[in-house]
Amino acid sequence: MTAMKKLIVIDGFNLLSRGYFATSYGRPEEELPVNDKGEYINALRVFFAKMNQLERQLGASHISVAWDGKREDTTRNQQHTFYKAQRKDLPKALISQYHTASTVLNNMGIHHTNVTGFEADDIIGAFSKRADENLHVYMYSNDRDLFQLLNLHTDQLFMKKKQEIHYTVDDFKRDYEIEPYQWVDVKALLGDPSDNIPGCPGVGEKAALPLIKQYVTVEELYEKLDELDPLFKRYYKKLAAGEENVKISKELAAIDPEVKEILELDIDELGVSDPELRQEVLEEAGIVKAPFGG
Repeated sequence: MTAMKKLIVIDGFNLLSRGYFATSYGRPEEELPVNDKGEYINALRVFFAKMNQLERQLGASHISVAWDGKREDTTRNQQHTFYKAQRKDLPKALISQYHTASTVLNNMGIHHTNVTGFEADDIIGAFSKRADENLHVYMYSNDRDLFQLLNLHTDQLFMKKKQEIHYTVDDFKRDYEIEPYQWVDVKALLGDPSDNIPGCPGVGEKAALPLIKQYVTVEELYEKLDELDPLFKRYYKKLAAGEENVKISKELAAIDPEVKEILELDIDELGVSDPELRQEVLEEAGIVKAPFGG
C-alpha cells in the first residue's frame, strides 16, 4: 500500500511579509539584524523557523513554497489595471530577504516557484487540484481567499488571534453553511479593499453570505433578481446597480488552478531535505548560529 504523501505549500510572501513586519515594527531599517554579509535576516528567521515547525508538526513528506510573480505580469492585472493598484512597494529590506530566501531554499533542496501570469494563490490552487487519497495538501497562508480550495484532501493553516488554526472543509461548512466553491461568490459581493476588488457597494457581511446561501451563486442571484426574496428587497437597487462590479469581482477573486507547470510537476521532486543539511545551510547563510528550532 502506498504511503500517504503530505505536502505543505507555503504562501511565500504571506509568511515572509508577516515575519518582516512583526519583527521590524517601529524600527528603522538600519536597526534590523543582518548577517556577516550585511544581509537582512529578521524575516528569514521567522520564515525558516515556521517552515521547520510545520514539517515536524504535520509530519510532512514534501514541501513547496509558492511566490507571487510581478504584479503587472498577472492576467488579472493586465485585464483590470486597478487590481491591487493601491498597494505600496514592499520595503527594500523585505525584498532583499526574498532573494536570500530563494538562494537558501535552493541550497536546502526545497522546491519553490513563481509562474509568470499567475499569483501564489493560483499555484497553491494547482497543488490543491492534485490532492487526492494519496496526497494531502496543507496550505499555509493567512489569506482567506484560499477557503475556496478546501476539500477532503486539502486543509489550510492560518493565524487567528495569535493562535494557529488548522482548518478543514468540515470546519468551513460548519462555520459558513455553504460549499467552499461558493466562497468566491461571497467575495464577489463583499469585495476586498486590500486587493482593490470593488464588490457590490452597499452589500456587506450581513447580506452577502445569506444571499449566497439562498441563491448559491451570484449568477443565479442575478437571474432571479426581479423575484428577490422580500427578506433582501432593500438590497435590490444596490444589487442591480452593482451587477457589473460583482461580475468583475468574481473574476478577480476566483483562483485559477490551471497552472501547467504545477499540474505536470512530479510531486516526488518536492521531498523534504535532511534537517542537518537545512541547519548547515542556515548557519552558512548567517540566519542562525545555534541549532535551529521553531
